[in-house]
Amino acid sequence: MRHDLLNDTLVALRHADQQGQETIRLAPTSHLVGEVLRIFREHQYIEEFTFVPNGRGGAYEVKLARRINSCGVIKPRVAVRGRALERYEARFLPAQDFGILVLSTNQGVMGHAKARELKIGGKLLAYVY
Repeated sequence: MRHDLLNDTLVALRHADQQGQETIRLAPTSHLVGEVLRIFREHQYIEEFTFVPNGRGGAYEVKLARRINSCGVIKPRVAVRGRALERYEARFLPAQDFGILVLSTNQGVMGHAKARELKIGGKLLAYVY
């Protein structure tokens, strides 16, 4: 039974990457899943992804880059100020400047480095390294 699409997506990505698969098809999807995949592509954790409409909400075809060591959602979705991001980096990422935290802000979904640069906070969604 699916309760959290983002969690199901990240678990499937991590397992496919560990098993050495080239591509993976993720369904069902949501707009949030697409935004998180966009962040992963910007930081080269995946090579490419495309949306495939199937009449039932669609699916994402993801080409893996074999760079994911670990990824997951952050529950509960903690609200963070821009100044407090370092504390959560130390908690969820193994080293400084290694990996990214994905945030949902009032200016869209973005990585923690861009949020720090813009001096804004948001809700923590996921991490990857």
